[in-house]
Parts: sequence; C-alpha cells; structure tokens
Amino acid sequence: MGEYMAEHLLEVKELQTEFKRDKSWVTAVNHVSFHINKGEILGLVGESGCGKSVTSLSIMRLLAPENSRIPKGSVLFDGKDLLKLNKKEIRSVRGRKVSMIFQEPMNSLNPCMRIEKQLIEAILLHNQISKSEARERAFKVLKLVGIPEPEVTLKSYPHQLSGGMCQRVMIAMAMSCEPELMIADEPTTALDVTIQAQILELMEEIRQEKNTGILMITHDLGVVAEMCSRVIVMYAGRIVEEALVADLFAAPSHPYTKGLIDSVPKLGSKTKRLPSIPGSVPDLAAMPKGCKFAPRCASAFARCMEEEPELIEIESGRRCRCFLNEMKEGAK
Repeated sequence: MGEYMAEHLLEVKELQTEFKRDKSWVTAVNHVSFHINKGEILGLVGESGCGKSVTSLSIMRLLAPENSRIPKGSVLFDGKDLLKLNKKEIRSVRGRKVSMIFQEPMNSLNPCMRIEKQLIEAILLHNQISKSEARERAFKVLKLVGIPEPEVTLKSYPHQLSGGMCQRVMIAMAMSCEPELMIADEPTTALDVTIQAQILELMEEIRQEKNTGILMITHDLGVVAEMCSRVIVMYAGRIVEEALVADLFAAPSHPYTKGLIDSVPKLGSKTKRLPSIPGSVPDLAAMPKGCKFAPRCASAFARCMEEEPELIEIESGRRCRCFLNEMKEGAK
C-alpha cells in the first residue's frame, strides 16, 4: 500500500490563477496544492464559483491567455511542469496523456460533424496510425463505454443521440488514447439518475482496467461518497479541507464541509426543512478580511474576522484550514 501511495501521477503545487477584471487582476485559485495517485479517484468539491473548474482548466492550460494568467505554482506530470511547456508540447500531453470530460456533452461535440469523424480526428491527432486503424479503435472504444450499436452511433450526428449517449461518446473520446489521467468536470450533472449511475460505473471500470487516475470535480457529495477514495473541499479559491472520504463523512473538520454534508437529504430523516449555509460565495474582487468563510460561519469568532487560517495537517493525510483545530489541539 505504501508503494502505491508514493506513486504520484499528478502533483499540483501552490497553484495560483488570476483573471483580469477591468484594469486589475483578481485571484480565482489561491495557492492550491494536491496530488493524485495512479488508479485513484480524487474528488474536488464545493459550491459553484469556488474555483473547482478553474483549477482543472489551469492544469490543462485551457484558459484564454488574454484575460487570465498563472503567476505562481507548478503542475508536475510525468516529470514535467505542464505550466512551462510550449503550445506544441502541451498539445502532445493534452488528450494523449491527460484528457478531460466536460459537463455539457452537447456543447463539447461539433453539431455539424458525425461522431465517426470527431472520434477518428481525436485518435489520429495523437497516434501514428492509419485512418482504417483509427476507425477500428473508435469502434472498439465505443463498445468499451457500453454503446450497444457502435456502427449506428459512428454514423450519427450529436443531436441524434441522447444526453447520456453523448456523454458516453465524450468518455470514449477521452479514453481513445488511453490517458494516464482523466479530469471529469461535473460529468453527470445534466443526466438523469439512471444514466448518471451507469456513467459513474463506467468510469470506475475504466479506473480498474486501465489504472487511470481520475480527478472527479463535482458539487454532488453522493457522487464523492460512491466514487472517490480521497476528497478535497474548496471554498473561495482555497482548499479548506482534505481527507479520506470515509473520514470526511464520519467527522468533517471544517464548518463549511459540515454545512455541505448537513445540507444533503438523508434517507429516513423526518426533518421537513434541510439546513442550508447562509449567504453565498464571496465575489473574487471583494474577498472578506480574515477567513473567507467567516461571514457565513456559525462558529466564527473575532480572530476569524482578522486573520486567515493556514491549511495545516491535523492528522496523517488530513488537512484543514480552520482556527477551531488549533483550539482542539490546545485542549488536548
């Protein structure tokens, strides 16, 4: 087990991403550090606007350079810092070694091209093989993702397929070059629960068969509980907690994490109204002083309003950004 844990597939260190707003820069991702192991599914959770998707787009270098920048940090993959690669070098990594599945498959597929052409183009871009070999691989990969009639699907346009089928095509496209790492950004949000379960099962099968590392970005704690081994909770561009999934659900350390878990409906619960976290994620250009969650936190005290807590290791493999942990340690 120790040897497995030591195999970091991806290591993000002190990542900082900024966006241009008017004439100044605002920070969307603030000194984020984490790693993913081979064959591991890591969950990245938080409300909309917390920085989850920006983190993934920063890793993939898919942000528009005219209004964004990454002034600090590194993204180490396969011994290389992805942030230092030129356009040609990053293209050879993107799709072939690291691939991405987006939330809206209908927006990610070209509506004017048959599935066959889109899949074959993706395969030929990263592999020195003939067109007929690429077509054969496209057929095989559609079968792999559980599409019952690959031949019919290959000849179809995206609008002729259901949302679930389109998402399967997107996963097939992502898997066509057998990447070592897959980033899935809310891959099941637009799908009904039956299709969602099938897509998640498919991703778990891919992880087991290919030893693929997966970064699962979601706001759905049910998906995290079912799929992930570790989880990172983000708030206002910062990591506020990291833990093994079982530990996080058994005893959340950060008040924000506790609020997220409490707001999920429980089977058999007789409460008529679910508790919710008051307020909303702060605007990037108007971050509160001190702890960024303090204005919404029922446990906040004077120090929280003035100082921002550090992200500290509270036990092996578990990190949290909250002064309450210091107080607990002091009480021991």
